[in-house]
Amino acid sequence: MREKYLKYSLVLPAAVVVFATAIYPLLRSLWISFHEWRLNRSSEIGGYVGWENYQWAFEDEDFYNALWVTANFTFWSVLLTVLIAMGMALLLIKGGWFRTSVRTLLVLPFAMSPALVGVSWRFMFNPEFGLFEAMLGWVPGMQDIVWLADPFWAMVVLIASDVWNWAPFFAMMYIGGMGSIPVEAQEAARIDGSSEWQVFRDITLPLWMPVITIGIVLKTIFSLKMFDQVYMLTNGGPGNSTQTLAHFIYFNCFKYYDMGYASAVSYVLVVPMVILAFVYVRMVFKDV
Repeated sequence: MREKYLKYSLVLPAAVVVFATAIYPLLRSLWISFHEWRLNRSSEIGGYVGWENYQWAFEDEDFYNALWVTANFTFWSVLLTVLIAMGMALLLIKGGWFRTSVRTLLVLPFAMSPALVGVSWRFMFNPEFGLFEAMLGWVPGMQDIVWLADPFWAMVVLIASDVWNWAPFFAMMYIGGMGSIPVEAQEAARIDGSSEWQVFRDITLPLWMPVITIGIVLKTIFSLKMFDQVYMLTNGGPGNSTQTLAHFIYFNCFKYYDMGYASAVSYVLVVPMVILAFVYVRMVFKDV
């Protein structure tokens, strides 16, 4: 009898922690999203308002702006991160002390917290004493740009900081994926007279694609929920030109204290992330 319930007793502590830190807060926030609750007026949840918070979200211009900023940021961040990571993986897949040393250094960017990355990049783009300001000041057309005060350049800096933070992680992931590709298939193609490009296009890339796709799904999830660097680097500015949905939720929750509306918008963000998480799990465990 003890052996029968042993597996459940081993899983129980982890299940309790997951419920307490994930499931319960999700259910609680879902309940709050159907109520009016201004935290600066009352510490208790207000009356039931049904779908009004969700309806207001889809009538709010600031919500649509945050949705567009999130989509724009996610597209460019995912595209550049994956392409740069693939290029780094192709350069570093072979052995040698130099490549091994570079692989070791790749750990550093994604070992840093996103908040620290945001603070560091904010200082580096400071118009008075920033590192990039000093370096790019010599480039024609780049003088006197106040990077974080211009909507276009603020988004460019935000995307660049995120790509710098995550590209090494996915490069390591893609190096591992390339290492699992059978060398025999590539050698056979070369013996048959295929060029290096043909070997890459017809052998390497198709076998590499599942890992690349998993990387795209993961990076999309990370980009959709990215908050730390927005808060520390631009704080959504100038204006609301870099205000992502995660920052918009924080803004409504902890500046306007509108807990009901913030919870509703949170669930608008949860939907695509749940779909992507489901896709990721199915891809990873499709053979299990």
